[in-house]
Amino acid sequence: MSFILATGTSRGIGQAAKSALLERGINVIGHATRAADVDTIAADFSNPGAASLLWEEAMERSGGEITAVVNNAGLFEANRLDRSDIEWLDAWEDTLRINLTAAAQLSRFAVRHWQKQGGGGRLVHVASRAAYRGDSPAHWHYAAAKGGMVAMHKSIARAYASEGILSYAITPGFTDTSMAGDYLDSRGGAGLLADIPLGRVAQPEEIARIIAFCALDAPASMTGAVIDANGASFVR
Repeated sequence: MSFILATGTSRGIGQAAKSALLERGINVIGHATRAADVDTIAADFSNPGAASLLWEEAMERSGGEITAVVNNAGLFEANRLDRSDIEWLDAWEDTLRINLTAAAQLSRFAVRHWQKQGGGGRLVHVASRAAYRGDSPAHWHYAAAKGGMVAMHKSIARAYASEGILSYAITPGFTDTSMAGDYLDSRGGAGLLADIPLGRVAQPEEIARIIAFCALDAPASMTGAVIDANGASFVR
């Protein structure tokens, strides 16, 4: 019996992804910062040791049969330039730890496990359009973290493809979650939709379908790919 470990499954894209995978008959181990249930492990990624504890618990629950990891957990909070130096730095470091470092830790644990097992596995990284387009003046840290995630993903794909370890990344634009809703309100609300040719933001279920495809169905030759899902608001 195989399992997929997915982070940030308490709401939004992560919750939708967990549901999409469960509908496919996949065993999913979810993750939330605090509240947990029988299928979810609590781990606060602002704590440097949390990713390790999450991995160890997931390995125990799955009997070591984790075949894919979905790095979805994220923090999206404004960090104004006029904050005090220590406030600005604390916010920068919290965002990079939660959005990038924890994903790197879990990816490392997974790669090492799959190398030892010899059977390969899949990583799916939920990054952001901000990795390429950048973000608002109060979100340098978020854009930097997501840009780092994309660079990490490409490095992993190139390094371990020959061992059957595959890596895929998704770069959503605005998605209809509470996190994106707060941002839209802070940046003028519906006026931002004028920048999206599709005329609307993505639904979590749309991104979830891409996650499920990458975790289960994407051909091996796609390893290293970055899939945009932003309503043509940024095209490469």
